[in-house]
Amino acid sequence: MALIALAADKGAPGVTTAAVALGAVWPRPVLVAECDQAGGDLVYRLPAAASGGDERGGMLNPSRGLLSLAATARRGLRSEQIAEHCQRLVGGLDVLVGITGAEQAQGMTWLWGPLGRAFAGLDPVDVLADCGRLGAGTPLLDLMREADLVLLFTRATLEQVAHLRERVAALSAELRGGPPIGVIVLADPRDFRAQLAEVDRVITSAQGRHAADAPAGPPLPTVTVLGGLALDPKGAELLAGSWGGRLDRSLLIRSAREVAGDLVGRLATLHGGPAGRHAAHNGTPQIPPAPQVPVGRVDEGSR
Repeated sequence: MALIALAADKGAPGVTTAAVALGAVWPRPVLVAECDQAGGDLVYRLPAAASGGDERGGMLNPSRGLLSLAATARRGLRSEQIAEHCQRLVGGLDVLVGITGAEQAQGMTWLWGPLGRAFAGLDPVDVLADCGRLGAGTPLLDLMREADLVLLFTRATLEQVAHLRERVAALSAELRGGPPIGVIVLADPRDFRAQLAEVDRVITSAQGRHAADAPAGPPLPTVTVLGGLALDPKGAELLAGSWGGRLDRSLLIRSAREVAGDLVGRLATLHGGPAGRHAAHNGTPQIPPAPQVPVGRVDEGSR
């Protein structure tokens, strides 16, 4: 199905929280994969689903995930291998746990391209790949080139929008001919629409300049502000506990449900089908307009 790469620039928070929140309400089967080269922290933040006679669940196994998958992928990586290395969180969300430290990433630079292709080939599962904070020339570009959509997260502060503008310029050049880039704004609920509009104005203006100055070659990816997630610290804290009830009513989850539904609707029409650009890739995909009909949603409390 679809592969969506989630990332942020210097100083931008919340990619892992956003990935888990979106995964919790995603309207289709989904896997959240930790691909952050600096090390993931799901094993320290979120409990595993109960197994056997243990009603409370326990810790996720840090040795079962990306690290164990890499050990078996030296002779080739197929989509069907991924499930063997996944775990399930309390609430039912499937995750591929990442590495626990940056040192482990040094010997895995070869993995990201094959992993992206394997993620894109999962059926009928969408993959939300948490790529953490990006740096110049990151090896994760090989994974991002296989994605149907790259999502960059930012807060609507002057400093972070300035960093985002520069990251968009660099990433667009590095992903020429590749997937479109969407921006998700982590916004204050009291000024939600105004903050999204301001980030959209800055990004639209910057994209016009980048396109005018770009040398000849494959087209630059489109860059579009796709929506916002509510800055909701209490909701983020609830993600580490029992799902349902108060969490379903939190501003974070309510905004995540809206973003997730919109993203799935866009992916479904990206190239005329749910498999995104991997079904029929003709040049650089363009982010389609938001669907005019209601998209599917997960019922509150079902996760």
